[in-house]
Amino acid sequence: MKDEYIALPLVNNTEAHRFEMEVDGYKAIIVYRQTPERITLLHTEVPPELEGKGVATAIIEKTLAYIETNHLSLVPLCPLVVAYIKRHPEWKRIVDPSVTNL
Repeated sequence: MKDEYIALPLVNNTEAHRFEMEVDGYKAIIVYRQTPERITLLHTEVPPELEGKGVATAIIEKTLAYIETNHLSLVPLCPLVVAYIKRHPEWKRIVDPSVTNL
C-alpha cells in the first residue's frame, strides 16, 4: 500500500453493508454480506478520479486486515479481491475452506 493511504481510516458502514475509505474527497467502497463467522466481499468500487492511484489495493488490504483482526472467514466473490489474493497468497490464511477457486 502506498504510504499516503496508511493513515486513512477504513470505515465499516454496517447500515450500507460496505467498507469505505475516503481519499481526496472521494469514497472508495467494498460491498459485503456478513454472518457471525463469515464475510463475503461482493464488489469493490473506486471513483474514476482515484483510478490508477493504488486506492483499490489500499482498501482491499485494509479490509483483509479488518477481517483477520475480527476473526472472520473470507469468501471473496469480488474479482478485484480474488485477483489480489492470487497475487498475495499469504492472505489465503483467512479464506473460508469452502472456497476452492484460489
